[in-house]
Amino acid sequence: MIRQQFIRYAAIGLGLNATLYGAYLLLTHTLMGSRAAMTVTYCTGVLIGFLLNRKITFRYDGGNYGALLRYAATYGIGYAINFGALWLLVDCAGFAHEIVQGGVVLTLPIVLFALQKYWVFPVQTSNNPIFRAGVAP
Repeated sequence: MIRQQFIRYAAIGLGLNATLYGAYLLLTHTLMGSRAAMTVTYCTGVLIGFLLNRKITFRYDGGNYGALLRYAATYGIGYAINFGALWLLVDCAGFAHEIVQGGVVLTLPIVLFALQKYWVFPVQTSNNPIFRAGVAP
């Protein structure tokens, strides 16, 4: 089951991130700086990703409100890592923002998959500690 979920997650992620990275490059070369463009594309990706991963990757039937809050928290952590990488590696170290953002797009999704599988869209059973603790979606 985890294998099929990861394949679906990867397919959605590759397609969505390729599209968003293209939008990021377009925005940074025409309208705004790297952090602003990353913010716009990141927020767009979070919303679209929630809908696709809830429905397709994890086939989650639980409550949308709780799952959306957990998803937003997860991607808040991801955003902080992404923003920090741009600040540290681009602004402080002088690396090209295209390379830094490309590297983040390739590595961060692995951490986010694990958080989504086990916390955001958990299997709904009475044995799952999330549901025993009253934090059910």
